[in-house]
This record gives sequence, C-alpha cells and structure tokens, in this order.
Amino acid sequence: MVSVVIPAYNAEKTIAACLDSLMKQDYSGDYEVLVVDDGSADSTPDIVSGYERVRLIKQANAGPAAARNKGAAAAKGEIILFTDSDCVPEGNWIKEMVNPFKDNRDVVGVKGRYRTKQREATARFVQFEYEDKYRYMQKDKYIDFIDTYSAGFKREIFLEMRGYDTEFPVACAEDVELSFRLSKKGYKMIFNPNAVVYHIHPARLKDYLRKKYKFAYWRIVAVKKNPGKIIKDSHTPQIMKLQVLFPPAVLGSALLAIAYNSLMYFSLLCFFVFILTTIPFTIRTGKKDLMVGLISPVFLFLRSLSQFLGICGGITYIFKGSFSK
Repeated sequence: MVSVVIPAYNAEKTIAACLDSLMKQDYSGDYEVLVVDDGSADSTPDIVSGYERVRLIKQANAGPAAARNKGAAAAKGEIILFTDSDCVPEGNWIKEMVNPFKDNRDVVGVKGRYRTKQREATARFVQFEYEDKYRYMQKDKYIDFIDTYSAGFKREIFLEMRGYDTEFPVACAEDVELSFRLSKKGYKMIFNPNAVVYHIHPARLKDYLRKKYKFAYWRIVAVKKNPGKIIKDSHTPQIMKLQVLFPPAVLGSALLAIAYNSLMYFSLLCFFVFILTTIPFTIRTGKKDLMVGLISPVFLFLRSLSQFLGICGGITYIFKGSFSK
C-alpha cells in the first residue's frame, strides 16, 4: 500500500483541488490519503471531512514538519508520499512516484517536479528557476535533496530517521535537512521529472523575495547540522552561491563611495561581474520567454540580496542558540 500524507493549515482555498486530483489517480494499487490538520482556524477540517476516502488527523498547531511526522506515524503504507495542500498532482503522480521504488530496490527516496499554470511574470520566473535546478539535478543518477511538495520515502527508513526535524517551525529547509541526513547515511534518492504537481508560485515580487529570505535563513540551520553540504549539493548550482556575494559588495561599496570616491569603480566592477554570471540563465530563459529573460538579471540580483540577508539572519539565529545553551 501507498500512503499520501498532506499537512494542512488554513488551506480552505486550495485543499479541495488537491484532494479531487488524488481521488482520480491513474494507479492500480491500493493507496490511502491522510490529511493532518495543523490547528487550522478556517474550514479546512470541514472540507476534508467531506471526502469519504480521506483520513483526517488533527493536531494543535505545531508546524508542517510535525504534521508530516504525525501523518507518517499513522500511515499504513510501505511507501509514504508527501505533497502540500496548495499542490494539484497530475493524474499519474502516484504511479510515477512509486515506479522508481519498484525499478530499483536500493532507492529509499523519490523527488518529483513542480509546474505552474500562472502567467504573472514573477511566477513565470520562479518556474524557470525551478527548471534550472531540475536541469542541474539531472546530471547525477542520485540526488541529495527531496522537496516536500512531491516527495516519496520508504516508510521504514523515514521512521528510522525520525522524520523531519521539528526545530524548523515553518515550511522551509526541513526537507533539506532530512535529505542531507539520508545522503550522509548513504541512502539512494532519485529525481523523477515525470512525477508532476502543479503549484501556485508567488505572484508578487515582494512575496517571492520574502520566501527567498526565509528559505536562506533556515537553509543555514540545515547546513549547520550537515556541514559537509556547504560546498556542494545536487540541487544548488554553484553559480547561485557565488551570486549571493555580489549584492552586498555592490551596495556596500556604493555607500562607502560617498566618503571614498574610488570605491564607486569597485561597485561598478562587481555589478558588471554579477551581470556576467547571469548571462547563461538569462539566455536559457529568454529562449522560452523573452520578457522573463530580459528582466531575469533584476530578479536574480534581488534574489541574491534576499538570500544574503537570510543567511545573515540564520547565522544570528545559530549564534543566539549557542549562547543560550
């Protein structure tokens, strides 16, 4: 049997579409769907209760990591699949997520793919950002990162690893941390680009930048727990790590140029080098969507700035924790 676990918090606007899709899966095997309501204050539990084939589990608000762990503990399947309450899996999603486990007994984890139908410029950029990561991930047979939006694990291994780390109170980097632990143990995980869920990406630039800040913040905590991944992992292009350094250099030297005029040349040089680093992504994106390709350097600069600030916030969080012990 396969168990699909969905954490839900105030998801009344999206949960029905997610469950409707899961009720119509092209999968011949047995599967169950569990929704773990994380203390919703809206009508999410009532909506879920209307589905006879869905098991509703309730808990006081404790965050998505705790909700997923609770669902996994209650699951009956040998394989656990996770998706999010704002995702709509394609009709063959369960089948595509399960097939790699059948094809290779050594595989303990499977990662699927995001897509979106949105037309806002920010959302289109976010999708190209994901596609670039997918391109990077397909270079290797095995990966070291499985996102929660389309994740599959052997239940026995998931429970052995004690699931997601509940130190992560929001949906940010708890999946990174678990994936790194699995990789460190030598467990094999793969990416199946045919296992697709549709998602609502941030449609406004400020929401996207806020999300990038938050992810970078908690990513630092995940890396601190698994320092061996600070240099290289299977899902982060190395150029992205380099780009994070440029916005503070550009803006910092520009501010200092008020007192030391010569630093303006350094600021301009840093900005020029940053633009050079964006060219490959801009060209790849522009071939598919000219408008998004043209604005990509701006998005990438602001993304890098948000990530840098998030990293600083994460480091501060770690130091505060160290001093409080």
